[in-house]
Amino acid sequence: MPRALPVVDVTAPICCAPVAAGRMGEVEALEVAMRLKALADPTRVRLMSLLLTTGEMCTCDLADEVGLTDATVSHHLSRLRRAGLAESTRRGMNVYYRARPESLGALCRVLDPGCR
Repeated sequence: MPRALPVVDVTAPICCAPVAAGRMGEVEALEVAMRLKALADPTRVRLMSLLLTTGEMCTCDLADEVGLTDATVSHHLSRLRRAGLAESTRRGMNVYYRARPESLGALCRVLDPGCR
């Protein structure tokens, strides 16, 4: 029977030491892995690129941009949001997403201490 993963708060940027700083604990490794897993999809990488370059976009505009349905894009965006890499705001019938650059920066620094 598979072991249940611990619950991890991924809403805040990563706060652990860089991977090369020493042996990483189970919880810290899980925090990093969950964020990397959220980015390990070409559509999500494209969505993050759009959010980082435009600042904020509606789900419907993102769907048009990547050529997928609103529902599929919403699924991908919810994965990014749960990983703490994006955040959303509802305005009427539309949901607008924006990247959380501080979370991406923290992830970068965990993987490479020289990253700015």
